[in-house]
Amino acid sequence: MPITVGQDTAKTRKTLSVNGQSISYYSIPAATAAGLGDFSKLPASLKVVLENMLRFEDGGFTVSVDDIKAFAEWAQKGGKNPREIAYRPARVLMQDFTGVPAVVDLAAMRDGIKALGGDAKKINPLVPVDLVIDHSVMIDEFGNPRAFQANVDREYERNMERYQFLKWGQGAFENFRVVPPGTGICHQVNLEYLAQTVWTDKDQNGEEVAYPDTLVGTDSHTTMVNGAAVLGWGVGGIEAEAAMLGQPISMLIPEVVGFKLTGAMVEGTTGTDLVLKVVEMLRKHGVVGKFVEFYGEGLDNLPLAQRATIANMAPEYGATCGFFPVDAETLRYLRQTGRDEERIALVEAYAKENGFWRDADYAPVYTSTLELDMGTIVPAISGPKRPQDYTPLTSAARAFSKVVADYRGVDISAAASDMAEEGNVNTKPIDVCKTAKVEGQDYEIGDGSVVIASITSCTNTSNPYVLIGAGLVARKARALGLNRKPWVKTSLAPGSQVVTEYLEAAGLQEDLDAVGFNLVGYGCTTCIGNSGPIAPELSKTIADNDLVATSVLSGNRNFEGRISPDVRANYLASPPLVVAYALAGDMNIDLTTEPLAQTPDGKDVYLKDIWPTDAEIAELVEKVVTREAFQAKYADVFKGDEKWQAVEVSGGETYDWPPESTYIQNPPYFQGMAQEPGVISNIKSARVLAVLGDMITTDHISPAGSFKPTTPAGKYLTERGVEPRDFNSYGSRRGNHEVMMRGTFANIRIKNEMLDGVEGGFSKGPNGEQTTIYDASMEYQAAGTPLVVFGGEQYGAGSSRDWAAKGTNLLGVKGVIAENFERIHRSNLIGMGVIPFEFTGGDTRKTLGLTGDEVVTIEGLEGDIKPLSLVPCTIEYKDGTTKTIQLKARIDTEVEIEYLKNGGVLHYVLRNLAKS
Repeated sequence: MPITVGQDTAKTRKTLSVNGQSISYYSIPAATAAGLGDFSKLPASLKVVLENMLRFEDGGFTVSVDDIKAFAEWAQKGGKNPREIAYRPARVLMQDFTGVPAVVDLAAMRDGIKALGGDAKKINPLVPVDLVIDHSVMIDEFGNPRAFQANVDREYERNMERYQFLKWGQGAFENFRVVPPGTGICHQVNLEYLAQTVWTDKDQNGEEVAYPDTLVGTDSHTTMVNGAAVLGWGVGGIEAEAAMLGQPISMLIPEVVGFKLTGAMVEGTTGTDLVLKVVEMLRKHGVVGKFVEFYGEGLDNLPLAQRATIANMAPEYGATCGFFPVDAETLRYLRQTGRDEERIALVEAYAKENGFWRDADYAPVYTSTLELDMGTIVPAISGPKRPQDYTPLTSAARAFSKVVADYRGVDISAAASDMAEEGNVNTKPIDVCKTAKVEGQDYEIGDGSVVIASITSCTNTSNPYVLIGAGLVARKARALGLNRKPWVKTSLAPGSQVVTEYLEAAGLQEDLDAVGFNLVGYGCTTCIGNSGPIAPELSKTIADNDLVATSVLSGNRNFEGRISPDVRANYLASPPLVVAYALAGDMNIDLTTEPLAQTPDGKDVYLKDIWPTDAEIAELVEKVVTREAFQAKYADVFKGDEKWQAVEVSGGETYDWPPESTYIQNPPYFQGMAQEPGVISNIKSARVLAVLGDMITTDHISPAGSFKPTTPAGKYLTERGVEPRDFNSYGSRRGNHEVMMRGTFANIRIKNEMLDGVEGGFSKGPNGEQTTIYDASMEYQAAGTPLVVFGGEQYGAGSSRDWAAKGTNLLGVKGVIAENFERIHRSNLIGMGVIPFEFTGGDTRKTLGLTGDEVVTIEGLEGDIKPLSLVPCTIEYKDGTTKTIQLKARIDTEVEIEYLKNGGVLHYVLRNLAKS
C-alpha cells in the first residue's frame, strides 16, 4: 500500500543517488534554503520528527509551514517550543498481550461501522503492522532438557483460541503480519530483522521515497530500537489502532535531554550495570514526556547491543525515547545482522546527506544535559520494587537487610550508623531474617532466599556480551562442581533464536544446562509475570512463615506483585549475576566479599573465581555472533513451526464471535454508538473508588500475571467451567473484557488507602463495608453513581498497557486525580474517555486528608474547554464540610478534546470513517 505524502512539499523534495540508483527524499538542508529556518543545531532525534513534517506538509490541514518553522524556533529558544503537531509513524509493532485486544477492537470496529452504515473494509491498517507472539509462553517446566518442548506444548494448549483469532486477523486485514510463537521477543525481532533505520516505499504517484524508519508499538519497550537510530516508542493499543487507521498522533514538540557518555567500561562491568546507573540518573533528572538523546565520544566505545539495552529501558527512566544517532557502529550492526548491502549503503548516504550522521563534530542544542563517565560504572543491581532503585553490588546484602527490617518493622538505623562509623559498611548491621524448614526437603529457606533466577526479557537477551558472559560464568562454575541451589527456579528465555545459535556454537548452552539454565522458550517470561509456579512446598513455606522471598532476573521490570505471587523482593541484574545468584541462592550473601558457594570438597568459591574477563567474552562474541546466523534464523520468520501451520481458522471480513469463548469476546465500546459525538460533561457527586499512593504502575492497575479462584476474575472463569490450572494469566485474557474489568486494580500488592493496611484489589461499597473493587464498582454503576480515583506521583508508570485505561473506564471511573501522570497512561486514559486531572497549589491526597468517604464534584468541563484548563473541584467530606480546590485538566491538545467528546479516540476514528 503506497504512502500518501503532503501536497505542498515540492520545495524540500530532492533526489539522492546511491550506488547508481536514484531515490527521492525530503531534505532538511533544502528546508533551510527555502527560508523555513535554521535546523542545523537540532538533535538527530528531533530531525526525524521534522522530516515527518516536511513529508506530510499539506498547507495546513494537518501539517502547516508554521509547524515546520516551530522546529527552528525550538533551537533558538534553547530546546523548548511545545507546539502541537501531527506525527505519522511509518509502521506499528505489537506483541500478543497488547495485540490481541487491539485486533479485538478492530474486529469490533468492523461491526460498529456496519451498524453506522459504513463499509467494514474501511477498518483496515493503512501502515505496515507486525505482531510478534512473544508473551504467551509460561515457565511450567524448567531445569531439564524437555523444558522447551513441554512449555511450547502447554502454550498452544492454553492459547489456541487466541492463536486462531490472530490467524483470522492475518487473513482478514491487509498490511498485517503475524510472527508465530517460538520466534523471539518482538523488540529483538524488530531490532535484528524488521527495522531498517532508513525506510523506503512508493508514494501515491508511484515514486520511491526514502525516509527515516519510525514506529509506535503497543509495548513500552518499543524504544529498544532507538539503539539502531530508529525513532519509536510505546503507545497504548488504542492509540496504535488509531495510527494504523490513518489517524496522526497528536503530540507536542518535545524537549530533548542530551546525555553525554564519555570514557569506556572497565573490566568486570556489563552493559546492564551501565543502564541501571543511567536509569537512576535520568529518573532524578526528570525526563517524563521528553526525548533523551545519547551523544559524546563514549559512543565510540559502546557496541550497538549495549546501546539497545539503554534505549530499551527508556520507560524505566520515564522518557518517551532514548535515541542514538546513526554512526559507523550502526552500519556495522546492520551488516552483522544480515541486512542487505544496498540498504546499508542507503542508510549511510541518507544520514550524511540529511544531517542525521553522528561524527566528531556532532554538537546539537539540547534542552538540558547530563554526563556520565562509563569508566566509573561498577557492578550493580536494582530493587526491590523499582528499576531506579540502583544499588552497587558492594551494598546489595546490606540494602536487602534493610528491606527485611522495614517489612518486619525493625529499626536498624542505629546499628547501621554504628557499623558505618567503624568502617564496616558492607556487613549487614543486624540479623533480622527469619528461616523455615521446607517440609520433605533437606534444606531450609528464609528471608532473602532466591527462589527465582531468570535470564529473560528483551533488555539483556539481545546483548551477546552479557549472554556470553553468563555462559562463561556457568562454564567456570560447572568446572568447579557448582550447581544452582535446590530451591532456585532457573530459566533461560532468549529474545531470539539467534541467541541459541551462538550459545550452542560456543558450547556454552551445555554449561548453562548443567547449572539449571535450560532453554524454556523464546519470549517474555519472568519479566511479565509468566514465571510459572514454584514448587508447592516452597510456596507453602513462604506463605506459612511470611518470608521475604526474592527473585533475580535480567529484565527491566521489578514492580510489586509482577514477577510471582510468592516473591516480595525483586532485583534486576546482568545475566552473569543472575547465574551467580542462582549458585548462591541468597540475597544476604555479599558477593563481593563472601563465598557464594563451596565446591564438593568444601573449598570456598568467590564471585571473582568464576567471573570471565572482557577479553574472554569479546573473543567468543567475535567468533560465534555471525551475519550468517542472523540470515539463517530469519529466513522464514513468518512461517512458524508445524504447530502454527496446523492452526485452523475460518475466513470472513467480520469475526464470528464464539459466545462460549473465555478468551475472545466482543467488547461493549462501540455497541449502540450514535452517529454524532456527544459533549464533555462535568463530574457530579462522584464517589471514590480508590485512594492510591505514589508510583502506582500499570501493573498495579491492570496486572499481567496469574490470579486465584477466589478473585472476581477467578470466580468468573470457574462459573464457566474453567479449571484453575487453565486460568492462564491476566495478560493472555486481554481479549475478554469480562475478565479484564474484574482484574482492574486487582494487583495482589496494591494498597487502597481507603482501607487500613489491606493489600489487594479491595475498596468500600456504597454501604461503607469492605468489598472487591469490582463489586463496589458494579454496585455504584447500578445506582448511576460516577466514580473517581485519587493517586500520587508518577501515576501510571510502567507498561503501555491500554487495559489499565480500558478497565478504569469499564469500572465507571470518570476521572483520575493524581499529582502527576506518566506519559503513556495519561494518553490512554484520554483515549478511553477518562479525564486525567492533576492537583495544583501544593494539594495532594494527604494534605486534603482524603479517606475515600468523600463526594467529589468537578466542574468547568462543559462548553468551550481549552487544553490544560484549570477547573474547580469541590470535595464534600463525611462530616458535611466542603473544600474547593483547583485541578489542571490534563487534556493536553485540541484533538484530545475531540476524542473526549466522542467518548474516546477509537469512537472518533470510527465516526469519521463511517462518514467518509
